Amino acid sequence: PIQRIALDAAASLLQKAYEGGIRYFDTARSYTDSEEKIGAAFGNGLRQKLYIATKTPSQTAEGFWKDLETSLRLMHTDYIDVYQFHNPSFCPKPGDGTGLYEAMLEAKRQGKIRFIGLTNHRLPVAREAVESGLYDVLQFPFSYLSAQQELDLVEKCRKTNMGFIAMKALSGGLINNSAAAYAYLAQFAHVLPIWGVQR
Repeated sequence: PIQRIALDAAASLLQKAYEGGIRYFDTARSYTDSEEKIGAAFGNGLRQKLYIATKTPSQTAEGFWKDLETSLRLMHTDYIDVYQFHNPSFCPKPGDGTGLYEAMLEAKRQGKIRFIGLTNHRLPVAREAVESGLYDVLQFPFSYLSAQQELDLVEKCRKTNMGFIAMKALSGGLINNSAAAYAYLAQFAHVLPIWGVQR
């Protein structure tokens, strides 16, 4: 979340990240004005050269569509590469009564999203998402401090050809040797770390 920084400074920082080789930017509707800042930085012709992910915390199909349209408008884009359910307490599935997964499928059919993802901090929900075969990408905490159960989850994603985004790759600041953290995560070819540095 690129928060606590002015719009112009944020846009400049994001452009500097792009110039430094970063091509994947992950944000969320819940991160105050972060989507607006991404739109300010990349609404200038760079969009086709980037991968943008964002998230909806909505628990209803109506809220899903409202969040999606708001995200598209703020980020000055007509599609989102990875659209994720943001840390739900359950794994959205077709026919569960919420209409959330059906909305995801319809948004993908309309070309407004490319890949369906889920972020979570609950191991049972994450496992269910992987085992369901319904998701392209899982975002879950993972670092060299992770236990065997997280390693097993990462391996399960690899075996099912599912992308894995490693959130909190510096373990919320517990890890302060970024070279070691990077070297550890680099051994997992299907894992994309997002470092989440803030102060």
